[in-house]
Amino acid sequence: MLDFRILGPLDVAGEHGALRLGGPKQRATLAILLLNVNRVVSVDRLADDLYAGAAPVTAVTQVQRQISELRKVLGAADLIETRTPGYVLHLEPEQLDLHRFERLVTDAGRSMESGEAAIAAELLREALALWRGAALSDLAYESFTQPAIERLEEIRLAALEQRVEADFALGRHGELIGELEQLVAEHPLRERFAEQLMLALYRSGRQAEALDVYRATRERLVEALGLEPTPSLQALEHAILIHDPSLEPARRAAESAPTGPSHSVLVVASGGKGLEALLTIAEPLGLLPDRELIVASLLEDERELEREAAAASARCAALLAACRTAIFTTANPPEDIVRLARASNVGLVLMNAPPEIDADRVPGVLTALFERSPSDVAMLATVTADGGSAAGVYVPFGGGDHDWAALELGAWLASATGDALRLVGTKADSTTSRRDASRLLADASLATQRTVGIATVPVLAEPTEEALVAAVERAALVVVGISPRWRHEGIGASRRALVRRARPPVLLVHRGPRPSGLAPHGSSTRFTWTLEG
Repeated sequence: MLDFRILGPLDVAGEHGALRLGGPKQRATLAILLLNVNRVVSVDRLADDLYAGAAPVTAVTQVQRQISELRKVLGAADLIETRTPGYVLHLEPEQLDLHRFERLVTDAGRSMESGEAAIAAELLREALALWRGAALSDLAYESFTQPAIERLEEIRLAALEQRVEADFALGRHGELIGELEQLVAEHPLRERFAEQLMLALYRSGRQAEALDVYRATRERLVEALGLEPTPSLQALEHAILIHDPSLEPARRAAESAPTGPSHSVLVVASGGKGLEALLTIAEPLGLLPDRELIVASLLEDERELEREAAAASARCAALLAACRTAIFTTANPPEDIVRLARASNVGLVLMNAPPEIDADRVPGVLTALFERSPSDVAMLATVTADGGSAAGVYVPFGGGDHDWAALELGAWLASATGDALRLVGTKADSTTSRRDASRLLADASLATQRTVGIATVPVLAEPTEEALVAAVERAALVVVGISPRWRHEGIGASRRALVRRARPPVLLVHRGPRPSGLAPHGSSTRFTWTLEG
């Protein structure tokens, strides 16, 4: 499945990387269709936009040629449908980065309304990270893009304002001052950023500086537009002058919440046998400080409620970790898992992977769970009965976001069980002059020592699927991340190889909206066994 991106230079990514689009007219044609995705764009409209209102007599022929060439580049003739009076580009919602951005912002708004500021902040960070620069920056000279670029920039800034508000709700006023100062400098007439900067300064004990921001903003508005600040900004200045108690930050929900575990592990199994395997992994995590387990059984038949409740209670009672149970019927398991995770401060959802997880595409039933879960999702894909001489937690590591999430989980598991934590990276490749991954593994080890207090053992293997499978042969458990590109490319060839051929159990980790506690900001490398993963 192709991935179309307009939040930055126009770009289309396929299974093997970015597609090579043609010249300016072909790129402009695609941009017009994307800005009107799933809607018919007439030939006249295409010609008018392509030639800035001065279409030549051959414009219709030129449009037809551009569409034909574009179909060849995209490799899917039915993606662009001919429909009177023109053409329509058919895309699924997740195929366009703008749609993903809008969904994340909408979800963040719902989280803020329900008092989940931390989730909202991370969703907005994820949404804003989709921007690779100014929208359609390579087509900024085209007249038809100007209104769209302005609209897209406005929704980006609005999302940025929302993210600052979410951070305010988390008490991060001091941390925001530097960022807000830069935003005010870049957008001197946008009063909302000035208002947020004033509030951040005031709440950080810098009242005089907050008033200076007001005076400077007022001077700019009067000089540039001949306007006084909005009543909202004037009211904020007055409130600062009189030390209005309403300016004090509301006490964070975490401070007023009842004491209890700070993170829960939600265990969801599809059967008794599968639950036992999951609890083997979950129980050590539940023994860590401020942790608990929630064992959930989601049933189709209400007649099973009493029996399953008794069985789950018995399993919980046999554990050393703090444990609660949740047994109910559902017609939509992914949505109910998300609901339960949000309501119970869940840091990890641990479940059985569907049998078809090693196929070319991740099962559609997981879409809602992966996209909406407030936490990481770990799926036990394989279980082996014979432990043999297995020992240690192994994490194939390439430095991507999903790898950091897998490393964090692997580190906590190794810390809880006392097992060694081994990071598997690739050896050097003389044919491409690519160095080995040892420096990356060392950086990751420093992070685990700082955050979890556990060192790692580096393991280097050739960059082939066979070498990866052999490298983890002695593991008690393999923890491996699923790339954020799972929607289009499945779990990746190297991960399929582990699920299908590796002897030890494999735990697949999909990162939630929060960043890993280990990952450095903006981390991204390409030490992987295949470029698809």
